[in-house]
Amino acid sequence: MTELGVPLPLEGLDADRPAIPGNEQLALMGTPQPARVPAELWRAWLDDPAVVERFEVKRYRRSDDLCWPWLAAVSSTGHGSFRAASLPGKSRRGTVPAHLFAFQLSHGVIPRLGWTGAEDPVLCHRCDSHGCTNPAHLRLGTSAENRTEWAQRHRDPGGPLADLRGPAGRTRAIAATIREGLRQGESPQQIEQRIQDAEREGLPLTLW
Repeated sequence: MTELGVPLPLEGLDADRPAIPGNEQLALMGTPQPARVPAELWRAWLDDPAVVERFEVKRYRRSDDLCWPWLAAVSSTGHGSFRAASLPGKSRRGTVPAHLFAFQLSHGVIPRLGWTGAEDPVLCHRCDSHGCTNPAHLRLGTSAENRTEWAQRHRDPGGPLADLRGPAGRTRAIAATIREGLRQGESPQQIEQRIQDAEREGLPLTLW
């Protein structure tokens, strides 16, 4: 189970407040900065065919029951980072978590998602794979539920959370093998085998 990490003080507010770990997927480089993205801005991006087209080419779609890996920039938390727009300011408000963009693309904008860090909804991965952008694998929950599910599942030696490469290493390894398969013009079946091999490679059970 992964944390949403879309905390949101507006640009210029809470400037001296340190970024918390959940915010890291908002930044591609440097110190992560908290940033609130207004609902109107989200709607503008999600309704823009050019933005959506740029987003779609950065994820690899499979069947609805499988993860849809992110193929582009990855944060230190292993989540995909998508630059929906270039906006001024150090917070990089135009760069957002790919799984959040994917969920809202399918379900519409969720107002104040994660704004207070308390009772507001957060976006959780059912699949535990940080780089997944399949909206069917995402659900709204609370921070407490998310933490509880992570505690219950991170010790599963066959699950994504046990990957020895860490969430970012896992996301990057899967993306790299898909990109290589696409570059070589491989069939979906061949790429599927690549994904399965990459998923297994970092699990503790593969060492025994």
